[in-house]
Amino acid sequence: MIKLSIIILSYNTKNLLLKCVQSVVAKYSDQIKKNELELIVVDNASVDGSVQAIEKVKEIKLIENKENYGFSKGNNIGAGKASGEYILFLNSDTKVEDQGLLKMIDFLDNNKNAGILGGSLLNLDGSKQSSCGNFYNLFNLTIALMAGERLGLIRKRPAKIDKVDWVSGASMMVRRNLFEKLRGFDEKLFMYMEDMELCFRAKKLGYQTFFYPEVKIIHQELGSSNRTFAIVNIYKGILYFYKKHKIWQYPLVKIMLLTKAIAAILIGFIINNNYLKKTYFGALKFAI
Repeated sequence: MIKLSIIILSYNTKNLLLKCVQSVVAKYSDQIKKNELELIVVDNASVDGSVQAIEKVKEIKLIENKENYGFSKGNNIGAGKASGEYILFLNSDTKVEDQGLLKMIDFLDNNKNAGILGGSLLNLDGSKQSSCGNFYNLFNLTIALMAGERLGLIRKRPAKIDKVDWVSGASMMVRRNLFEKLRGFDEKLFMYMEDMELCFRAKKLGYQTFFYPEVKIIHQELGSSNRTFAIVNIYKGILYFYKKHKIWQYPLVKIMLLTKAIAAILIGFIINNNYLKKTYFGALKFAI
């Protein structure tokens, strides 16, 4: 019986993807051979030779999408082919360093109220990434817009197993029956904010989300995207999240994002920073 389905979504990350898949196969070869674990790679119409490289790996199921569907829909397609009791969504820019995923399975087996479990993520130098946190509210969103994310004031990295509001989709284990009940990630979110939004809906159904530090997964942040793309899509995601779940706060959030974008653009002109101008002009159109 397949206990865990690992889904790795990739878009033009050939080298990272190969390293990720090879790390999983190396650490979990016995479980794969015993048909206790399956590895599903979903390619979002890459043009860098990812498919040709990865199809040589016999231990995987390969799904080739005809276009880049983004994080949410791409992973949903993979989940639709999964047979495991649990699903692990794993970024292609990660490397699995131990067998901690088996401990995560045991935790979910023994904690029936836990619906989602986030694995600990490490930087390339071995330091811990902040990969969980609290749902956005007007207070912590304000802090985030004032560079609180960079200062570590919003996200956290607990040293022990801890109940949290949300965990990063870069390493997220979910009960398959819960994922199906939630109808997967919201496909209106192309990329970013989909992990928080899924955890928010799970909590509304009475399921808890936990952070699990007893696993080592190296994560090369922004390995499959760039910062301008990230900020623009985070803006879109925040606005969508509030419009869907907190409509009474949506007008104020829109003003907050608009103010931040205009301020960043003005600073960009003053210091002649093309990155700021390009990034926040892109974000501005979604806040207007």
